[in-house]
Amino acid sequence: MTTQNSSPGSPKSSIRGQQNFDLALERRYRWDRVFEIASWAAVIIGILILVVLMIDVIIDGLPRLDWTLLSEYPSRKPNQAGLKSALVGTIWLMTLTAIITFPLGVGAGIYLEEFAANTWYARIIEININNLAAVPSIIYGLLGVAVFARLLEPITGGRSVLTGALTLSLLILPIVIVSTREALRAVPNSLRQAGFALGATRWQVIREQILPLAFPGILTGTILALSRAIGETAPLITIGALTFIAFLPPLSPEGLHTPFTALPIQIFNWISRPQEEFHTAAAAGIIVLMTVLLSMNATAIWLRNRFQKE
Repeated sequence: MTTQNSSPGSPKSSIRGQQNFDLALERRYRWDRVFEIASWAAVIIGILILVVLMIDVIIDGLPRLDWTLLSEYPSRKPNQAGLKSALVGTIWLMTLTAIITFPLGVGAGIYLEEFAANTWYARIIEININNLAAVPSIIYGLLGVAVFARLLEPITGGRSVLTGALTLSLLILPIVIVSTREALRAVPNSLRQAGFALGATRWQVIREQILPLAFPGILTGTILALSRAIGETAPLITIGALTFIAFLPPLSPEGLHTPFTALPIQIFNWISRPQEEFHTAAAAGIIVLMTVLLSMNATAIWLRNRFQKE
């Protein structure tokens, strides 16, 4: 008895190939569904944990959230302890950090993306910037102590507000540079070519066409970077931020050289104490810190939306 094998172009071969394709497609869609379910589960679990933590902090901190907390200096008596110096110190730090980081980060991102040639030197810089974004914050604190607090002490005033702002600027500078490059890269290259065709210089094209379109993305990256900086504790502890300050830095150039504290430092100090009243004050301090963070983010988002409309 002879058997007839179906040729590659026969109907049986076509049907078998279609069945294999349908099985592979079904298997792929099944794995896509599994991955989708796993992703949603991860998102829901993260949100639930955040909500539980927030509810716990609000329940613990609301009884202590009063005017005394915001108007009084730190004290060894829990009922009289306040966040006045820490709140002002945080505002000082974030303002200086934004002033230092934004022009440097945006300028470096524009140069690397629009002006720098594709050379080995530029590639090394790009790799190092991406690596610096993943360096632990404590390393930046050690660098701040060695460079800003000791080597540049005649300029920074040692363990001062300026030293803290410079250290936090180093911490978030890679994030701002990377986000700036990504925002510039998202602008269609046809706009650049159109500007060059009309006789504009490279800087004119970047200033008039590219930056206005990329600015919302740049602001988004800056928001994320400052949000990381405002909650950092390890670099500030390393450079010598104090936990008990009963004065405010003056709003003048002399204030840049004064000792400082910040909300994360004060919260860490209260959490470390054994008295339950200090733990309640720490929970109230967390609420204040998150309010400051949300206020900063809301302002930056409003500016971003305004630039988008323009």
